[in-house]
Amino acid sequence: MPTSIITTDDLREFKMELLDDIKKLLSNQSKGKLKKYLKSCEVMELLQVSPGTLQNLRVNGTLPYTKVGGIIYYDAEEIENVMTANRVQHGINS
Repeated sequence: MPTSIITTDDLREFKMELLDDIKKLLSNQSKGKLKKYLKSCEVMELLQVSPGTLQNLRVNGTLPYTKVGGIIYYDAEEIENVMTANRVQHGINS
């Protein structure tokens, strides 16, 4: 298995790409382009989780959802609230 060496330039480039992606998401959100309700496949992509993990989040009550005609919908704002509520912040003096 080949080994790759990550340089500071690689990290800087990654940081810039990440910041660009975040800016795009924030601008889409401010323009109202994000949908209010998301389907399971969209939530899995957004949170980068597997179908099983998403099901566990539903079953244990972590992610609220609505089921209409066999399709499960998630409120984008509620997902954001869950992410904010479960934020872990480590301080320097922790």
